[in-house]
Amino acid sequence: MAERVDCLYRVSTTKQVDHDEQNQADIPVQRKACREFATKMGWTIVHEEQENGVSGYKVSANDRDKLQLLKERAEQGKFDILLVFMFDRLGRKSDETPFVVEWFVKHGIRVWSVNEGEQRFESHTDRLTNYIRYWQADGESQKTSIRTKTALGQMVQEGRFRGGSAPYGYRLAPSGIFNKRKHEVYKLEIDEDEARVVRMMFNLCVGSGYGRCKIANLINSQGIQTRTGGNWHEATVGHILHNITYMGVLRSGESQSEVFPELQIIDPTTFELAQKLMTERINEFNEQRTLPRNTSGQSMLSGNVFCGHCGGRLTLTTNGTVRKNADGVQVARRRIRYVCYNKTRHRAECSGQTGYTMHILDGMVTEVLHQIFDKMKAVREDEIVSRTQMNVTADVKNQLTAAKREFAKATKEYEAVKSKLMAVIRGESSLPESLISEMAEDAKRQMMAASEKVSALNAEVEQSNSRTDEIRRDYRNIMKWSEIFDSSDMAVKKMIAGYLIKKISVYSGYRLHIEFDINFAQFELGLEIPNEYQVEDLA
Repeated sequence: MAERVDCLYRVSTTKQVDHDEQNQADIPVQRKACREFATKMGWTIVHEEQENGVSGYKVSANDRDKLQLLKERAEQGKFDILLVFMFDRLGRKSDETPFVVEWFVKHGIRVWSVNEGEQRFESHTDRLTNYIRYWQADGESQKTSIRTKTALGQMVQEGRFRGGSAPYGYRLAPSGIFNKRKHEVYKLEIDEDEARVVRMMFNLCVGSGYGRCKIANLINSQGIQTRTGGNWHEATVGHILHNITYMGVLRSGESQSEVFPELQIIDPTTFELAQKLMTERINEFNEQRTLPRNTSGQSMLSGNVFCGHCGGRLTLTTNGTVRKNADGVQVARRRIRYVCYNKTRHRAECSGQTGYTMHILDGMVTEVLHQIFDKMKAVREDEIVSRTQMNVTADVKNQLTAAKREFAKATKEYEAVKSKLMAVIRGESSLPESLISEMAEDAKRQMMAASEKVSALNAEVEQSNSRTDEIRRDYRNIMKWSEIFDSSDMAVKKMIAGYLIKKISVYSGYRLHIEFDINFAQFELGLEIPNEYQVEDLA
């Protein structure tokens, strides 16, 4: 009676970065070789299993369904021989696969490879050979993994697409570059129809404060479908809002490319604002957030307004009253107020007033924003940028000069103490050696601290050019917001206020203390708006 054979075929991935005809043979090649070998040996194949895209190095045997099925069949006595194309098809884990092979043999199953013959366990040498084989396979897998990561990292650094489907907003186009298998490599290019949808998502997030669920619902209501013709899901929107590819940056693992302008759909400022907004909406950041979680409603300041007396967040409350007018007709009035959450919920002692009328408080802050916009419009961009950069650089250089003097003084003192210590060691001084040693250590610490300060300021001087871009970006954002603020709906006004103002503290009598998120002190040229101030001082 012919011996019964079960076969196992496996490939790690559907597309190999480094293709090895022998070790990475695809399923049809393995099947053909095993069937021919079985016929040659006079065996009968009774069952075949295949694993597609399963790594024998990364995936444990316990997590491989097909391998577990073959174990069950072995325990039931349904076959006599387990046949594979090569033994590494059973796995590549040096601390596991040798024992998997031995398990089959102990259960009466002979294990054969088309290319390597039968694996026996009749002697200590057999077991050692078995272990060495998988130790080598494990090592090869590690080297392959390193080569793959390195190759993918080089690809993204060179601006080449690493493979797979193009992210939404892009399409694949021939690059004119061919790999070593003479297959043309594709590159990404912007798909303008899809890119418009991506820009809409970021604009709704950053400009109107929409969350990913609300963005998905709005896009679906406009009949805009996904690439596959389905409705948008909030998780897909979230993935797009977090994807750095839209800034024109390619990434593979920890490798990241420079910015490729031809791939940039979203500018870095907008992308960073979106990340900040989404981060602040996470529950664990609730106490630190300064941007609104919800942009619906008619209030402008929810999210970054606090009680100046106890520090508690001010929240909105609405109540209604009914009064008679001059004609005796009952008229309903709706009153919306910001109230101190700590005081109304008795969470903490608060000496301030309970609430503040919404339209009064919003109106006061709106007036502050108008003053900012008017002051900024009074100066030209180039003038602001050049003078501010010059002042920033001059300030840092002055600090550097002072730090160098401090370092020179500390060095001189350290050398003087060292001289005293040498005199003590040579017996030329009666001062205690322990005292001089302690003085030397202290002088050395001061000298090292001064040296680190000089190094830090030198680096700041070298990086001062990057401040120009930051200043220009802040100026242009304020100018853009100043143009659209009055004509925008409340959701947009709320977001603009949130970007400009980090925190508003309200005291009894509507006395305000405002901390800005943009450093207005950097804009010189007579802009008398410090980073923090009292509203009554802005007359």
